[in-house]
Amino acid sequence: MQLEEKIQARKEQKEILLMTHIVLGYQSFDINREVIREMVENGVDCIEMQIPFSEPMADGPVILKANQDSITNGTTIEDCLKFGAEMCTTYDISFLYMTYYNIMFKYGEERFLDRAKEAGISGLILPDLPPEEGARCCQLAKERDIAPIMIFSPTSTDERMHALTEYGGGFIYCTARRGVTGKHSEFDSDFGPYLTRCRQATSLPLAVGFGIQSRADIEELIGLADMGVVGSQTIKLVDEQGSAAVGPFIRELFGS
Repeated sequence: MQLEEKIQARKEQKEILLMTHIVLGYQSFDINREVIREMVENGVDCIEMQIPFSEPMADGPVILKANQDSITNGTTIEDCLKFGAEMCTTYDISFLYMTYYNIMFKYGEERFLDRAKEAGISGLILPDLPPEEGARCCQLAKERDIAPIMIFSPTSTDERMHALTEYGGGFIYCTARRGVTGKHSEFDSDFGPYLTRCRQATSLPLAVGFGIQSRADIEELIGLADMGVVGSQTIKLVDEQGSAAVGPFIRELFGS
């Protein structure tokens, strides 16, 4: 089943879905396993696994540090690909790879996508690759049933949103605000109209991320989006309290 269909099927059972984010190899792959287990057992619907890169331009200080520490600890692309295959075999939810284009370029686009397909990866997020330049990459991914995830932002024009949709699949990642990940997002009077524009531009499900940190934030998305995305907050939680704190936090986000 393709990613969009999986999301739509799960959405029939929940008022809103949840996607979480981890940086592979941070603090270690053993910690990644513990965190993912906590996430899945407490109802997470998708997990975005970031292959660390030295210049993660879309990421704020928490995820930036996690990338740098993972690389310093010796994490390789091969480690990440093997770990992704292990997780897809272990759990029956959707896993995505998120990284930056130079990782794929150096590894080889088709080689990377073949490995991702073999692993069972459902989607791919490359925030620094404009789809006009990455049209071939998007097509190669689709041929392997890997959804190339496009990103809308509050500064995207209606025309740009429609154009991006033509390249994408799975869902649209809507950033809640300008800037990078991590800083808490305040939903102002422009937020609802922005998501209305997003909805009008695509038939794909909408996921909202950047600064989603609490149940109150998730509640703001109900009726406007299909999925909330939480990243930096879980990383900070593991840093401060350990992986066992992730499960209660996920339950709190779902209001249980």
